[in-house]
Amino acid sequence: MIEIKHRETGAVLHTVNAETLSGANLWGAYLSLADLSGADLSGANLSGADLSGAKLSGADLSRAKLSGAKLSGADLSRADLSLANLSGANMSRVDLSGANMSGAKGYRPENCSALAALHRAEVAFGC
Repeated sequence: MIEIKHRETGAVLHTVNAETLSGANLWGAYLSLADLSGADLSGANLSGADLSGAKLSGADLSRAKLSGAKLSGADLSRADLSLANLSGANMSRVDLSGANMSGAKGYRPENCSALAALHRAEVAFGC
């Protein structure tokens, strides 16, 4: 069993009855301000999840479904978002510094505010 905790208070936000978060179904989960730094969320379904202000630095989100997710203010620095589906995700004020965005679907610069950090982000398309 995995407990996803609030990054400041340590309160449990969500419990997953599995040994890994890889491929987990977290559809619509409330994970605002969660600490998921370095987590393996590859192939996870995070569609419609609230990840606003979450710490996802260095997380593996490759092939993850993030369509319609709330990512505003999230720290995705050095995260692997390769082949992730970001269609309709709110990415305002997201830190994508050093992130791998190769082949990410649905990502559009207009989904991000002008404040989003794209410094050194790896992208495979013209942003």
